[in-house]
Amino acid sequence: MLGGGRRVAAAVVLRRAAAGGRAASGERQGPGQDPDPDPGQGSGSGRPQPLEPSLLRFLVCPLSKRPLRYEEATNELINEELGIAYPIIDGIPNMIPEAARTTRKKPPAEGSKQP
Repeated sequence: MLGGGRRVAAAVVLRRAAAGGRAASGERQGPGQDPDPDPGQGSGSGRPQPLEPSLLRFLVCPLSKRPLRYEEATNELINEELGIAYPIIDGIPNMIPEAARTTRKKPPAEGSKQP
């Protein structure tokens, strides 16, 4: 489990990666400082900020370690195998399994046949 400071640092790294590596020239940002403030982006803008497509190749499901599919309509990362969807908040994927929603009622049982 990440501590508060590490969680902020992880969010900053994801934001920098989504921004194409800007503000990564070695300067350090303190907690609460946005490396690239943009008043038009964020939770107050009315529409969700989408995931940067280049991040998708690095992200895998923390449970199955399998690649995820980005669903633009719901702004989520989908694991079809497990039937779960991870939300993307302000352009940052929330990959905590407890934050994921189920996309189907019940996963198929091991060895059962689908009709």
